[in-house]
Amino acid sequence: MSLSVRVIPCLDVANGRVVKGVNFQNLRDAGDPVELARRYYEQGADELTFLDVTATVDNRSTTYDVVRATAEQVFIPLTVGGGIRSVEDVSRLQASGADKVGVNSAAIARPALIAEIADRFGAQVLVLSLDVKRSERTESGFVVTTHGGRTETDLDAVAWARQAIELGAGELLVNSIDADGTKAGFDVDLIALMRANSRVPVIASGGAGRVEDFPPAIRAGADAVLAASVFHSAQLTIGDVKRELSDAGMLVR
Repeated sequence: MSLSVRVIPCLDVANGRVVKGVNFQNLRDAGDPVELARRYYEQGADELTFLDVTATVDNRSTTYDVVRATAEQVFIPLTVGGGIRSVEDVSRLQASGADKVGVNSAAIARPALIAEIADRFGAQVLVLSLDVKRSERTESGFVVTTHGGRTETDLDAVAWARQAIELGAGELLVNSIDADGTKAGFDVDLIALMRANSRVPVIASGGAGRVEDFPPAIRAGADAVLAASVFHSAQLTIGDVKRELSDAGMLVR
């Protein structure tokens, strides 16, 4: 596990704008990504995550433009995910200013992509993004989903995470689809399960609503906490979360 806890705002971007919904449904406009990124950088964010939630070939150029504009103003690690299907996509994103990339659906369709990216750029560049739902169909009780949680795969979440780590994933971004956008708290059972089965850092995502929600995620085993709507609405600031974590005895940057 990391020595200090990272606090990571997430910007879900569609057609050049930040959007947010509940359980990935009913997306609404939440602002300009570059402006929000700058705000979070000034508040003390440790990293930023951009997820292109539409990720079609047609709006790929928009994503590159947003990443480039953000990287020119924000000097913390930037992870970009959505629609990454090849090492060429990774190369172009890095040229635009991305430090890390998140892969999800394309890696599920072709797991060799994980090894290809890790071999060329290093495991530290590769974040496996896991959109996970509770399910009685799998041994772990959690199933991997795609398309924002709308499509369930046949993959057990823990087994898939282990496979991806063996292939070269350097970090796990574990998002609870059940909790996403609900502001009811992180799924600590899911976090603890992933921590027990991962030798790489685990980022907890989905469900943050109050500052009190963050320390339990770290106690469950997360190395970093990620949130979106509570930051976009200014309900919470990065500083609020870091103070809560520090008061709970956790080391923050």
